[in-house]
Amino acid sequence: MSAALTLARRGLGRVWPNPAVGCVLVNGRRVVGRGWTQSGGRPHAEAEALRRAASASLGATAYISLEPCSHHGQTPPCTEALIASGIRRVVIAVEDPDPRVSGRGEARLRAEGIAVTTDVSRAAAEELNAGFFLKVTQGRPLVTLKAATTLDGRIATSRGDSRWITGDDARIVAHRLRAEHDAVLIGSATALADDPALTCRLPGMESRSPLRIVLDGRLRLLPTSKLAQSARQIPTWVVTSTGASVLRRRALTAKGVSVIEIESDCAGHPDPGAVLSELARRGLTRVLIEGGGVVAASFLAAGLVDRVAWFHAPRIIGGDGIPAASSMGVENLEEAPSFFRTSVREVAADVLEIYERVG
Repeated sequence: MSAALTLARRGLGRVWPNPAVGCVLVNGRRVVGRGWTQSGGRPHAEAEALRRAASASLGATAYISLEPCSHHGQTPPCTEALIASGIRRVVIAVEDPDPRVSGRGEARLRAEGIAVTTDVSRAAAEELNAGFFLKVTQGRPLVTLKAATTLDGRIATSRGDSRWITGDDARIVAHRLRAEHDAVLIGSATALADDPALTCRLPGMESRSPLRIVLDGRLRLLPTSKLAQSARQIPTWVVTSTGASVLRRRALTAKGVSVIEIESDCAGHPDPGAVLSELARRGLTRVLIEGGGVVAASFLAAGLVDRVAWFHAPRIIGGDGIPAASSMGVENLEEAPSFFRTSVREVAADVLEIYERVG
């Protein structure tokens, strides 16, 4: 199962709206087939493993990181493929929460006389597909906030100088984070100030660039920006307020940008909850927020940040620097979003800490 989970991770950021699944087929003491969900969500992991195993699947055991599907979608049910292959036993890490599948895949296999074992490495499997589970059960994707700050929590100087707070090694890790998410999200202020490309620029991983999303209540993103200019090569969505400028919308859509209108607050900022609901409706399961302070604060204040990836650089800017999160209106400590640390590691001169939300 550990191998199946490792294979499943290869699909993170590439298989939405489907979950990332891994499958390993073992016959006797020999691994006869391996598979993971392919780009775009199909073929499924089970189909890939069975294709590679061919006739060696007869009498084998399948280790699968998520309950196999039992319904007809864009691909035939994986349960039927497993049954037809002559598999004698299936080991499942976790039940699929999708009501079209939940428990039905396991029941279908048992009905055909196939031995089924469940809840093997369940916690690891739930962590792996937490974004898919949230999309199904809560109608929103998993949200990870990434921040690169000084020791005193500043993302830039008072003049906006931020290149580069962290070192080269930390930026490599940050690009890997992008590759494991369906989309990377920023606010319009960051888009205007930095004109970022938001791509994955690691050698050999350029194709892993995520979808780019800009929260832009007033449609300020320029058609000449890097994001707009590359929108036909890398999907780019701009989320704006209802009733935004028709002319600005046309200028962006002419470049290939998809413009999405969302209900906004009194300041013209798209509501975080409404944004995530719409992103989930469009199939996204994992979103990485990269800035800036206003966007970070809005999602934190709404209780919609599930994980934090915090890079600390050994520098101090001081109180006049720009903070990682802007004002959130917290008056009592009980109101502050709380997280617990799950890991910490040195990345050359910098430190990366991973946190998960409490509750």
